[in-house]
Formats: sequence, structure tokens, C-alpha cells
Amino acid sequence: MNEALVSLSEALAGAVETADAGVVRVEGRRRLPASGIVWTADGVIVTAHHVVERDDNIGIGLAGGKTATARLVGRDPTTDVAVLRADVKGLRPAESVATDKLRVGHLALALGRPGQNVMATLGIISALGKEWRTPAGGRLGHFLQTDAVMYPGFSGGPLVDSQGRVVGMLTSGLMRGVGVAVPADSLHKITEVLLQHGRMRRGYLGVAAQPARLPAGLAEQLGQETGLLLGSVEPGSPAERGGLFMGDTIIALDGHPVRNLDELLALLDGDRVGNVVAVRIVRGGSAMDVQVTIGEQG
Repeated sequence: MNEALVSLSEALAGAVETADAGVVRVEGRRRLPASGIVWTADGVIVTAHHVVERDDNIGIGLAGGKTATARLVGRDPTTDVAVLRADVKGLRPAESVATDKLRVGHLALALGRPGQNVMATLGIISALGKEWRTPAGGRLGHFLQTDAVMYPGFSGGPLVDSQGRVVGMLTSGLMRGVGVAVPADSLHKITEVLLQHGRMRRGYLGVAAQPARLPAGLAEQLGQETGLLLGSVEPGSPAERGGLFMGDTIIALDGHPVRNLDELLALLDGDRVGNVVAVRIVRGGSAMDVQVTIGEQG
């Protein structure tokens, strides 16, 4: 038994050592510094949006005590992710692991560097769910929760597995009192968009809508009971230009069912901005398609 505990202890210490160089201190707010994850060797750092209160002269503390300055590249408040670029080269990027390789019960280490040295707490992956819309309206590929304690200053740091690979970014900015992490898969996608555009692109139709029950016969034919009844259509909006009118009921977009507002918002992602998509509606009791060019939310 003692040998097993010693072996586990050594493995966990090894995981922290492996991840150490990929964890940085982020001094971007007036109070306690936070943490960040080395994303690329040429100075891209990923951290939590809520710990970055300025756009430049952000202090970065590296493993070994070296320091650098960074500037904000982009941020997404809805997923609590910010991307920085530090004036430093030759960093060692953190290795990540796909969310589909994780299971509830797997060991997990929460890491942070609010001071000079890396800190760690031990827990497990306590919950793992499918696509999650954050309370702020962001969209993540999975819901990832850990019971590993997040000390002050851990936000923006990595949650790593028993091999020191990043499974997500720790944040206290999405849910109070719950240890959640932005999964590595989602972090890759968000970071790529922020590096390219400086913000997350989100689709825009220009309608106000509410769920409405479909007629029984149509509901049986479509295999869905509700759609989105349009209460208004903004003048000059993509919806108006595409031929949508107040009183229409949206039942699908780009081939995907739309039963409520969350489903519509989930389909209006950045990948569809500028694309012409088929919006299936109910008008005068009959289903029909209209072609709408998805706009970009300002």
C-alpha cells in the first residue's frame, strides 16, 4: 500500500513539473495577480478575461523568475477567455488533451502561479457534460467541473491531468462557488478566433422572438412541438433583407431544428457569419424556406 501511495505521489509531482513551464503569472489587475497558460513558443498567453483590467503593460511572470510585459490581443467575456501576447520568445507551450479522453473520476490538478512559484491542488473531474451555454451567453463544447480547490489567483491557470497535460483553463468568472474550467478543445477554437479577429464573431438576424406551439398536424409532421414566433423584425436587418416578416415562425435554420431561443443563438455562431442559409418558417399554416445572409453582431 505504501509503495502505491509513493508511486502516485511521485507521479503527481512529476505532472506538476511537466506543466510548470507552461504556467505563468499574469499581472493585469490592481489586486492579486492571476495565472495564465503558455499557448505558443513566441509569446501567446491564454488567461481569464475577468483578471485582465488593462490592455497593455500587463506583467508576465515566467517559470524560473524571469518577467516580461504583454498586451491584450482579444477577449471574450461570455466564455471568460482573454489572449495576450508577451514580449518574449522561446517559451514552452503546454500540451493539451482532448475532452473526449476524459472521464468523471479522473484525477486532476489545478495549477496557478499568483506568486513566483507554481502552486497545485488535487481533485478529480467531478462533472463532464455536453455542450454548455455559460450564464453570460457563451458557448462551450463541454461542461467541465472539478472539485480541486482554486486558491486566489488560480483563475486563468490550467487544470491538468495526471500526465501534466492541460484539460482546461480554470476560471471563477463563469459560476460562483463552482470549480469550472473552459475545456481545452473549446480553448483552442476561442483562442484561434481571438488571435484572428480580437473578439468572438457572432451571427445576427435582427429579430425579436418567443417560443410558440405549432399546430398539431404540423408538429407531428415535423417532429417538433414548438418554433420561434417573430414578434418584430428590425428594419434593414439580415432577417428583413431575407424576406422574414413579423408573425412568421422559425422552425429550422441551415437544416437544424429551432424550438427555442437558445437553439437559435447556438446556430448563430461565427462560422455562419456572411453565409447564405435556409431559414425554414411557418407562414399562413404552411412550411417554406427563405434564404438569409447571416450578419455579424456588433
